[in-house]
Amino acid sequence: MNIINLRPQKRLLAVVSAGFLLVHSAASADLDASILGNEIPHINPQCYTKTEDDQGQVHNPCFSCHTDSIRPNYLRDSDLQLAYDFPAPAEENPWKNLFKDRTTEIAAISDEEMRSYISESNYFSQGGEILPATRLADAPADWDYNEDGQWDGFVPDVWFNFDSEGFDHTPDGSPSGWRAFGYYPFLGTFWPTNGSTDDVLIRLSEPFRTNLAGDYDSVVYKTNLAIIEALIRERDIPIEPTDEAALGGIDLDKDGHIATAELIKYDWAPREGRFMWYVGQALEEQRAGRLHLAARLYPEGTEFFHTVRYIDIGEEGTNQLAARMKEVRYMKKLYWMTYADLDQRMAAELKEKHDFPDRIRPFRGNIESGLGNDQGWVLAAMIEDANGQLRPQTYEELAFCVGCHSGIGATTDSTFAFPRHFSTESFQRGWYHWSQKGLRGTPERLREDGQGDYAFYLAINGAGDEFRENEEVRARFFDDQGQLKTEMLEALRQDIAVLLEASPERAMTLNKAYRVIVQEQSFTQGRDATVKPASNVHAFVPVGTPTGVAEPVLGY
Repeated sequence: MNIINLRPQKRLLAVVSAGFLLVHSAASADLDASILGNEIPHINPQCYTKTEDDQGQVHNPCFSCHTDSIRPNYLRDSDLQLAYDFPAPAEENPWKNLFKDRTTEIAAISDEEMRSYISESNYFSQGGEILPATRLADAPADWDYNEDGQWDGFVPDVWFNFDSEGFDHTPDGSPSGWRAFGYYPFLGTFWPTNGSTDDVLIRLSEPFRTNLAGDYDSVVYKTNLAIIEALIRERDIPIEPTDEAALGGIDLDKDGHIATAELIKYDWAPREGRFMWYVGQALEEQRAGRLHLAARLYPEGTEFFHTVRYIDIGEEGTNQLAARMKEVRYMKKLYWMTYADLDQRMAAELKEKHDFPDRIRPFRGNIESGLGNDQGWVLAAMIEDANGQLRPQTYEELAFCVGCHSGIGATTDSTFAFPRHFSTESFQRGWYHWSQKGLRGTPERLREDGQGDYAFYLAINGAGDEFRENEEVRARFFDDQGQLKTEMLEALRQDIAVLLEASPERAMTLNKAYRVIVQEQSFTQGRDATVKPASNVHAFVPVGTPTGVAEPVLGY
């Protein structure tokens, strides 16, 4: 290890691993740790799951993340379904929390204590202030990476005060710009039955929210959000009747007339002379070349706000968002990358992997500015400290998030939730927060082949989580021979909550298991709420070991 003095009270540590120089900042406090405890934080714990069960039957939990991606995601990593293709330093599973027995610690936490803990907000004070914002306004010195005496990074600013269209409002009633949306939780990890509840909000930059006169305009904003959704999902998006003339004369429905539009027509093929346009000030910025538009890409300035929470239990045993947050995660698109830029970037990464298969991927950034994903986005986040208050995540803790939001085939411009947005036929046209309506009563999402999305996952994986450890889902959906129960699949088709929600007993146990991790502050060893040592996870797996999967599973 080489230490290079760069400036007073700050150092830059270079950690040499498998011939690659991995560099990040160091300070005296633990929050800016000098050495990575886990060299490969971007390779998630789920990647170590055993694909073969005790009876020798092969299952494939890998397909949900690793697939033949759609442009401009040029990763195409379906080959990872076939083998554990790790760099050499990843052969030993670093996620040691998976192998701990927490039954004693969990038993020491009473149900009453746990309910009291999760019902207390660590986001809002009793006076209604945003607690993490208050803490960041007077940040400790070890959070101040650039040593300018103030926090210059991400500051949470969502008020969770939603109207009937999902728009968030500040205490004085003005719009914060954030808008909540309903979505189908991604396969596995983010189902409440596997440990957490969560929500996601989107905010576009100011030009998308203002009309040509420069004033905030909700019609302009809703229209631009619909345009972006049409581009991200590459499909027509119904909208409320909208006067095209009032929005700058843009033919939103592409019917050849400037009149009243009731849908955003997806029709983008620039090589064939077919273009799409934003409205309001964003239109002027687009015409000036300062904002860009392309299929399956968000424009510059797009933000996402994602909270991960404990599982609260409502009436009739419903799983709902707890007041206490485990994490507050944030993404912002800082700069535009064209299809060619993204293709070139992925080609360079693939060449690097081919030429130097054991090199560890570097991540640029720090605790204050966040970490870049090399695809235009910066990621930042906060997580519970030992006392349950939210603190900035360390460099190593953030690298855990960047792995999924830049390195798998299943993402759309580095995101998961928005491409799975509910249709306009849903409650509030799909624009709402989970506090306004929960999961119950939501019909199953259908894949392109017509099969139920979650039913397909259960069939291919043979379980309800990537670790294949969720015994409650196994007992609920599989018979003694491991076959799916027809009556449960029929119930799932009508209501996804029969699968996604945990029983009150399981929810309480998972809450306690995660609370133990918080008390330990052992996030760099894994964040999954496990109770007993995982039996379906490799502790060590040689590079290139076949998974036993014969053919990759593709499609969405």
